[in-house]
Amino acid sequence: MPSSVSDKNKEISDAWNGMTRDELILKYAPMVKYIASRIAVRLPQSVDMDDLVQVGILGLIDAVSKFDPQRGIKFQTYADFRIRGAILDELRAVDWVPRAVRQVASHIQEIYFQLEGELGRPADDADVAAHMGIPLTEFYQNLDAVRGISILSFDDLRPSLEDEEWDAMDLMADPNWVDPVESIGLQQLRLAISQAIQDLPEKERLVVTLYYFEELTMSEIGEVLGLTESRISQLHSKAALRMRGRIRHFANRK
Repeated sequence: MPSSVSDKNKEISDAWNGMTRDELILKYAPMVKYIASRIAVRLPQSVDMDDLVQVGILGLIDAVSKFDPQRGIKFQTYADFRIRGAILDELRAVDWVPRAVRQVASHIQEIYFQLEGELGRPADDADVAAHMGIPLTEFYQNLDAVRGISILSFDDLRPSLEDEEWDAMDLMADPNWVDPVESIGLQQLRLAISQAIQDLPEKERLVVTLYYFEELTMSEIGEVLGLTESRISQLHSKAALRMRGRIRHFANRK
């Protein structure tokens, strides 16, 4: 272990061909704004983008300090999770989502899981609205209300886009949250997420693929599919709620 800050900085510098700690932070700083903007677009306007960026910078600094090149992981992959995790932890800490909205999200999530078990197919909008005893218009209003929760929950379960292994517990820090990784193991979690994605209705699966793996914005996905950004947002929310319920029940069985 390094005996001083200078030793640690030298270790990092050697790992990146002579780049100093500050140079690394400056090089990857644009990634912080990119990640923060992708999260912010799904949140209420009351959430300040600059605050998310500042927290993300702290996540980047943490990534630079803790990254171990010997583990065979790309730094960009590691930093992505550290930055994203720092931002999501901050959003959880300020608890900006009203309790009533959280309850609606949990209710819809459980309905999806229950109905799909009974029907043997993905539940459609009419199925869920009928089960809730509300008109479709009100169901869509509920989806719009929970969209922020949906993206945070989905990002919590987002697997690495690389095929490398690392300590996922370091990347998902929330002392009050039961981590699926801890319950079922990283490899099993990846398989569970993969299966949950495959079981999504076609349009929802395509939205998930384009947003998380092709990294298109909601607006860009709308252009690709010929749908409004609002409709893409609803598809994303439904996909996240379906997957959240499946992963939670899968983890609870282990």
